[in-house]
Amino acid sequence: MARGLSAEEAAAKLGVTRATLYAYVSRGLVRSEQQPGSRERRYLREDVVALLRRREARRDPPALAREALHFGAPVLDSSLARIDGGRLFYRGHDAVALARTRRFEEVASLLWSGDLAAPFPDALPVLERPFAEILRATRGLPPLEALQVALASTGARDGAAFDLSPDGVRRTGARIVRLVAAVAAGIAPSRRPIAETLARGFDLRAKGQRRLLDAILVLWADHELNVSTFTARCVASALASPWSAVTAALAALRGVRHGGATEQVEALFAEAAEPARARAALEGRLRRGELLPGFGHPLYPDGDPRASALFALARECGVPARGLALADRLAEEALALCEKAPNVDFALVALRRALGLPERATLSLVAVGRSAGWIAHCLEQYADGRLIRPRARYVGEIV
Repeated sequence: MARGLSAEEAAAKLGVTRATLYAYVSRGLVRSEQQPGSRERRYLREDVVALLRRREARRDPPALAREALHFGAPVLDSSLARIDGGRLFYRGHDAVALARTRRFEEVASLLWSGDLAAPFPDALPVLERPFAEILRATRGLPPLEALQVALASTGARDGAAFDLSPDGVRRTGARIVRLVAAVAAGIAPSRRPIAETLARGFDLRAKGQRRLLDAILVLWADHELNVSTFTARCVASALASPWSAVTAALAALRGVRHGGATEQVEALFAEAAEPARARAALEGRLRRGELLPGFGHPLYPDGDPRASALFALARECGVPARGLALADRLAEEALALCEKAPNVDFALVALRRALGLPERATLSLVAVGRSAGWIAHCLEQYADGRLIRPRARYVGEIV
């Protein structure tokens, strides 16, 4: 599938001539890419969309503000994540490259302080009761609800969490991340690397499997102002503790339009069951007017780089081809049916199945990875010092 838009498509979308499009390119407003083995150039879809939005802002600022809430124009300044040209960056570092070369704690330090070499805080959660009791209290709960119970009860007794200085928040963040990983893995919090904690809890013994867990956590660490991250920032803007911000973010993550979408992907895999049934499962959903969960992403029109990176790393880390056979066939058939590539939700479910992890592990891994990003956004919001309090445009009756 060709990347970006053709000159004709880009000019039509902008409502200009090709000559005007080329002028936009020369001024740096729209980027273009040479296609391998061809003289054709393709024009980046996100640049065309951004240019259209800037025009709309000049014509109708209130309309732009409304659209900003739906994958629209940026509404908050952040130095953490940037999505540009179909790639994800953390503080200027390519996230895929980080997933290949860095541990999760290093990336958390990058997000929290801007320095990959900064030490991850040596802080453990102060538990009000033995960890075994926490596990018993959360047994039988869905993974995110179990995390909320554990975090709410532990955070309520963490007086140091109200030290909202940068160093204080980083120490609290380390306590939170370690507790989230411990509950996800079902073993007591420790100072061992987070991926090792998870590997022990899930009984993954191969070095390549632990490396893959690190990569999953890194690629889930942050993704700009998704709904759970925005929730965390709103809570932090009220000067609530990081424990409260992360507990609230977990509630947002649970929604099926966010982290809970992985459960819909799990259902698709279960329905297909084997590679030979992949096309029938996809066609059946399309005939019923259903979306294909795990395919496409509004911010990556040409494919989610996190998904392709995870599949490549899985093969490099020794995940057997048979473990990915159903995922490969589903991806192949979805591309043929509707020209959509897998997103990171699809990749995570595929790897969860290939590694033989329990189904609850899918959302747990999302929560562990994203907890580092939530803490980073709390740090930014505390430093900003302003309450997030947008106004509503009243459209009801006036009597």
